[in-house]
Amino acid sequence: MKNKLDILVVGGGGREHAIIKTLKKSPRCGKLWAAPGNGGIAADAECIPVKADDVEGMIKAAKECGCDIVFVAPDNPLMEGMVDRMEAEGIRAFGPRQCAAEIEGSKVFSKNLMKKYGIPTAGYEVFDQPAEALAYIEAQGTYPAVIKADGLALGKGVVIAQNHEEAKQALSEIMEDKIFGDSGSRVVIEEFLTGPEVSVLAFTDGKVVCPMVSAQDHKRAFDNDRGPNTGGMGTFSPSRVYTEEIADLCMKTIFEPTVKAMNAEGRTFKGVLYFGLMLTKNGPKVIEYNSRFGDPETQVVLPRLKTDFIDIIEAVIDEKLADLTIEWSDSAAVCVVLASGGYPGKYPTGFEISGLAEAEAKEDITVYHAGTKLGEDGKILTSGGRVLGVTAVADDLDSARDKAYAAADGIHFEGAFCRRDIGIKKYD
Repeated sequence: MKNKLDILVVGGGGREHAIIKTLKKSPRCGKLWAAPGNGGIAADAECIPVKADDVEGMIKAAKECGCDIVFVAPDNPLMEGMVDRMEAEGIRAFGPRQCAAEIEGSKVFSKNLMKKYGIPTAGYEVFDQPAEALAYIEAQGTYPAVIKADGLALGKGVVIAQNHEEAKQALSEIMEDKIFGDSGSRVVIEEFLTGPEVSVLAFTDGKVVCPMVSAQDHKRAFDNDRGPNTGGMGTFSPSRVYTEEIADLCMKTIFEPTVKAMNAEGRTFKGVLYFGLMLTKNGPKVIEYNSRFGDPETQVVLPRLKTDFIDIIEAVIDEKLADLTIEWSDSAAVCVVLASGGYPGKYPTGFEISGLAEAEAKEDITVYHAGTKLGEDGKILTSGGRVLGVTAVADDLDSARDKAYAAADGIHFEGAFCRRDIGIKKYD
């Protein structure tokens, strides 16, 4: 086994920055590249101007770098078969193959998988005609109605319609106006579940599944879960409601059955499998799967990892997870996302960001860059909707939350906004 490994990380967001910073902690970490990376990642890895979903361009870059492993982090290149192509070229890659990434790439596939193998999830029906979908919602006669675009939609392809008019508008926008492109050619109409939501990511080599520490995301743009859905406005770890008893139940009824179901379908999953869970009065149920690290969950989960990250990556690729004990700290972490004014709608970019060095100088604070770029003068500028993820680690959630907001409040750019209630959600 080679001791120091040179690694190329595919992607350029906050998740990838968290992955790179965690890799850097390993004594086995050699040279790091990111493609395409961003303004903040450039301080931790050499950035290569190749788009994350450019499969052939990424293969060329990997060969030119002579890297030992390519870590494929985002959903699009996984769905486009980047891991398959890397392996075909003799390049070691971390992430599921295309047929396994389908568990995220198609909600119809994942719902049918759960139904077939008895994995608990919300009741649903699938439609490819908006009129038939609307007629079904009307026949159900209950609101809210959950409408999901079948394919990838940057984490925004779900509409919770409160009434007939909202359902009609959502179906028209998704299926006729194609606001999510071809992802909206089919929709899943799903039973509305209630209860606390929990995100659990897990390492799996297709044989064993090793859940990570729990987290909870805040999807809505504004305080008190108001406003449109976003890619995530902040997150915290651990969940306040995910007990050891619930974790054991999820392992028996959801995590292990999912890995076994994928094997049975000839779609062995190797990489990081994300379980979006709802803890209902009838037990935990799956809301969604992702085929990779979540964003911004990664920014609070990986800071709590004690085991060498590179050891885990190799164990997954080589199907030797059973030989490894993965350990986590008892600390808590809170990530507050600073976003551009107007997000998740249209927003201006190119604004200078100030206060970054002062924030990162604070104890137990890490600022993960999501939508930033380097200006010609070396200044950091905004370049996306979600700009920064300010993460604090402390002994408990309330302390971590206080630290995260104290740091975030010292960072400034024109139009910046954040939710003020990250990490305080409690349930009876």
